[in-house]
Amino acid sequence: MRWQGIGLPRVIGYLALSLIAAGIIVYGVELAVVQRGWENILARPGKSFGLRFILQPAMATVLAVREGIKDARTGRPPYLWTVLSNPKGRSARLHEGIAVTGKIILAAIVIDTIHQIVEFRAFYPGEAMLVAILLAFVPYLLLRGPAARLARRLHFRTSGQVK
Repeated sequence: MRWQGIGLPRVIGYLALSLIAAGIIVYGVELAVVQRGWENILARPGKSFGLRFILQPAMATVLAVREGIKDARTGRPPYLWTVLSNPKGRSARLHEGIAVTGKIILAAIVIDTIHQIVEFRAFYPGEAMLVAILLAFVPYLLLRGPAARLARRLHFRTSGQVK
């Protein structure tokens, strides 16, 4: 998806930087602010909008499995391994992952913003971005490679080939 010539990964990158900067400008980077942020994040699953802590990682998992199967079919190396160990391929693979999970990340930011306004009567932009990354991108990042490895094993087992 492209928005007026700007790709979704770039939009999400600009949004992330804006939210983090706004959080730092408004609330600072004091230990008490960071501690309050983590307490708020850890308390969220049991409060209103708690179902998203199941649905958003589940959606990211489905996308990770789908993309992992594509990686297995095309013979691409594991996603996280490439991101961590291949400086030349890192940017392209991260861009690809953000493009795939972009809509979930945006939905997570919007839902967390609504949750904060309803629950806290305030908006903490850095927390919204952190929750979006934890719920939407981290599961994708962790599960795409294992999904590709499993798909490769199943494919070679059913096709009779040995690798």
